Amino acid sequence: MHKTVAEMTPEELKEMLGELIEAKLTEFLGDPGEPTSLRGSLRERLELQRSAVERGERGEDLADATRHLGLD
Repeated sequence: MHKTVAEMTPEELKEMLGELIEAKLTEFLGDPGEPTSLRGSLRERLELQRSAVERGERGEDLADATRHLGLD
């Protein structure tokens, strides 16, 4: 049986988020055991996201997000 996010304990949510982040980083960066530089597409995406955060269009302070989620 699968749980919804609302049904998860803070520890289960942290574990799930960690797995998702690791999967995304592996998707973007490749095998972490192999030395590599940022691919052009990833560099461009990170720059676009950074600009959007600076303009206030996206993003939330990490401390605010963890407090909101009850993870602090």
